[in-house]
Amino acid sequence: MKTAILGPAQRAEALARMAERELDILVVGGGVVGAGTALDAATRGLATGLVEARDWASGTSSRSSKLIHGGLRYLEMLDFALVREALKERGLLLERLAPHLVKPVPFLYPLQHKGWERWYAGSGVALYDAMSVSSGHGRGLPLHRHLSHKRALRVAPCLKADALVGALQYYDAQMDDARYVATMVRTAAAYGAQVANRARVVGFLREGERVVGARVQDVEGGGEYEIRAQQIVNATGVWTDDTQALIGERGQFHVRASKGIHLVVPKDRIHSTTGLILRTEKSVLFVIPWGRHWVVGTTDTEWNLDKAHPAASSADIDYLLEHVNEVLATPLTRDDVEGVYAGLRPLLAGESDATSKLSREHTVAHPVPGLVVVAGGKYTTYRVMAKDAVDEAVHALDQRVAESVTEDIPLVGAEGYKALWNARARIAARTGLHVARIEHLLNRYGSLAEELLELVVADPSLGEPLAAADDYLRAEAVYACTHEGARHLDDVLTRRTRISIETFDRGTRSAREVAELIAPALGWDSDQIEKEITHYQKRVEAERESQRQPDDLTADAARLGAPDIVPL
Repeated sequence: MKTAILGPAQRAEALARMAERELDILVVGGGVVGAGTALDAATRGLATGLVEARDWASGTSSRSSKLIHGGLRYLEMLDFALVREALKERGLLLERLAPHLVKPVPFLYPLQHKGWERWYAGSGVALYDAMSVSSGHGRGLPLHRHLSHKRALRVAPCLKADALVGALQYYDAQMDDARYVATMVRTAAAYGAQVANRARVVGFLREGERVVGARVQDVEGGGEYEIRAQQIVNATGVWTDDTQALIGERGQFHVRASKGIHLVVPKDRIHSTTGLILRTEKSVLFVIPWGRHWVVGTTDTEWNLDKAHPAASSADIDYLLEHVNEVLATPLTRDDVEGVYAGLRPLLAGESDATSKLSREHTVAHPVPGLVVVAGGKYTTYRVMAKDAVDEAVHALDQRVAESVTEDIPLVGAEGYKALWNARARIAARTGLHVARIEHLLNRYGSLAEELLELVVADPSLGEPLAAADDYLRAEAVYACTHEGARHLDDVLTRRTRISIETFDRGTRSAREVAELIAPALGWDSDQIEKEITHYQKRVEAERESQRQPDDLTADAARLGAPDIVPL
């Protein structure tokens, strides 16, 4: 298999090829479910296309809690099937499909009541571990353990002594959600899928009742393409209803948006060797290790405003700080917050009480001939959602189609990763980079890190860190555009890297250096460089202003003060 490159030339070629001949399946939506659907279809031997209106993972799939988990709290709701399914997927991702991107992470659950709570919570976590192992893919994670009050404080000295009487520690997994999607898109392309971001579906083609294709606008170049396909899969998440409206058909279900926000704080603000999971009156709150940072989240509030740029209000931030500070010996303040991001969960809303339970699950429907809709679900189970969507679509194809094989298809970068990890000291000596830099590259790109190292060999200056975001090498900014489909400065600072939430300046101090680095790859002149920098600065200021507002309405208005990306 040849590794696919997603540069500007490949994007233009993909759009042209999709318009040349009828596809078997066209997937609309470049989040985790859409990318997974394209990979599933392509690996069954189907002629597959994937289009995304903005950047890969620019919606929900880059703004999650970045966890791959079974959903411990769903055990309490007795939703055993959902937990079992998610735990199997967690094990597959850790062990086989993406060991370079998905990593184990420990969590401490503080106990606040003596006796009964340890028995009750311990039984739940023991069942969680047992279901994981029984799935056949859970042996790679340590089992849970019970901790005394003293031992818990030794593991997490950040906790108030009176905030717990003891604790449980268990393991789940985490990943960089946006990087995961970009890697999956490249994997789908490597298996033959034609993929293009910044390509918006503006209408559907019909023959009688049947949907036979889509009109796709090249947001960058301004042209419009008619892409014909035997089946179209709508995988647009919180935009599902909007996409359905383009065919003038009422859907069999509706998707509503629930907003969740997260705070990012430096590692030294919370003294702990483990993540935390805390109960709130509504749900749970996570404190998640994230490199040299912590991610604190999340909230769960209804959102009916702008879907493209959900805004975090001052009230949202106060809610998280208030709840996490209930257990921290040294409370967090606004000054500790480096980054804030808000995302929208696509929850299924049935038309009666009987179907409202779908909100934690996913569903697939075929509302009109030629169009399949997949919605709901959670990040961890994207592969199952994708399989179900393609299974539904192939029922209507006039050909024999193989069963899904994605359970055995590692993402690009997985093959050879463990061998390179074992050789990281030798690679560091060969390249002149510190071993910590090699580890960073391997855990972001897997065996594809060799491609970045080739850039450094060709231009040693790319082996230097970015001046204002020294976790990242200059080569990573260039590679994002030459290989990973990044089209704008915002794509690089927000999704290919996480500079926008991992620095107190939100990436503004890195904007010029990165823009000048990526300009040659994207064909920018000096005017476009200035446009990109100005746009990014305005976006950051609009987000900061929204986070000073008291409620959703005013926060949304402030966030919309920044214009969207200006194409070439």
